[in-house]
Amino acid sequence: MTGERVDQIFITAKHWLLSLLPAAPDWVIQIVSSLLNIAAVLGAFLTLFALISVLERKILARIQNRYGPNRVGPFGLFQPVADGIKLLIKEDIVPLRADKIVHFLAPIMIAATAILALGVIPYGRNMTPFSIDGGILFFFAVGSTTELGVFMAGWGSNNKFSMLGAMRAIAQMVSYELPLIVTVLPVIMIVGSLSADAIVAAQEGYVVAGIVPRWFVFTPWGGAAFLLFFVSGLVESNRTPFDVPEGESEIVAGHMTEYSGFKYATFFLAEYFGMFAISGLAVTLFLGGWHAPLSVLQFIPSYVWFFAKLAVLLFIFIWIRGTLPRMRVDHVMGFAWKFMLPMAFTCIIAAAVWHYQAHGIAGWLWSLGVIAIVYFGLSWLVDTKQKFAPRTYRFAE
Repeated sequence: MTGERVDQIFITAKHWLLSLLPAAPDWVIQIVSSLLNIAAVLGAFLTLFALISVLERKILARIQNRYGPNRVGPFGLFQPVADGIKLLIKEDIVPLRADKIVHFLAPIMIAATAILALGVIPYGRNMTPFSIDGGILFFFAVGSTTELGVFMAGWGSNNKFSMLGAMRAIAQMVSYELPLIVTVLPVIMIVGSLSADAIVAAQEGYVVAGIVPRWFVFTPWGGAAFLLFFVSGLVESNRTPFDVPEGESEIVAGHMTEYSGFKYATFFLAEYFGMFAISGLAVTLFLGGWHAPLSVLQFIPSYVWFFAKLAVLLFIFIWIRGTLPRMRVDHVMGFAWKFMLPMAFTCIIAAAVWHYQAHGIAGWLWSLGVIAIVYFGLSWLVDTKQKFAPRTYRFAE
């Protein structure tokens, strides 16, 4: 009983706050309930944003054998506060011939879409801020408007480099949004619902004497779809090695070239919020959501498991950034259309084979066979080792 009380402590607190309005009409209760949900989501992820902004620098410093932030506050933990103050007091410079309204609205739109996507993810048992039947559809509907915000930033800046950077970013995002969405279809097919809560409920339980959780990532099609989804999420979040729209080591910062001060910070806020949303959706779709990895660990609150899984994925995002170099833009695009998209459609076929074999060992093996055949076939087709003619160097006499 105590474990259940701790698991539902936030739900109980919300009901207690709503009980303070006993005579209020239903529409007021609904508005206050929605505002409480919004405040909880913003509070949690703004705190996580501040925390990961310093942890990422510390982890990268450890990977590169150097010191990270260690001057502002104990262990450098107040560094996000210093960064926020600096960005708030920096001058907001707007180009003279820029479209002032579009230039102002672009960062707001990108950040708003990322925040909206966070509203349909189940963070624990009975802890979905806005539980709707088409939650997954809503997630991708609001997420797809990011391209419009990027285009507004490039166009509104009235700068050829910003515009070119925006178009490069849009081309990359559209290319990887296709495999990102297609890899979700096998999960929706198996569960038969677009509700995030239903998808998490479908992964409840354990097999093999309560040791292996019934998560989709442990099926051949689910494991392949998870990897494809994660790589596509790296691109959508503009993370290394796919951060070609903004190349931090280059002179021009893509569609953000003409932004300064807090508007520039809003773009980074949106980038991290998008990373949180993609990682949270990956946890929901493939990693069992808030379910515990072992049946004996179910006494731990459900929201702890969700954020623990989220933390692992965020750490992998940072680890990849500190390990891999940036890819060339034509390689990024070719990888999307020649490998990612065909493999995403293959996951649909493999999921269908697994389903019609009654989820048994035969279906597991047949599904693995489908994935393996297409993977090795595509690897052979896109192999470029023998497609380049030998170089001949000629020097002036």
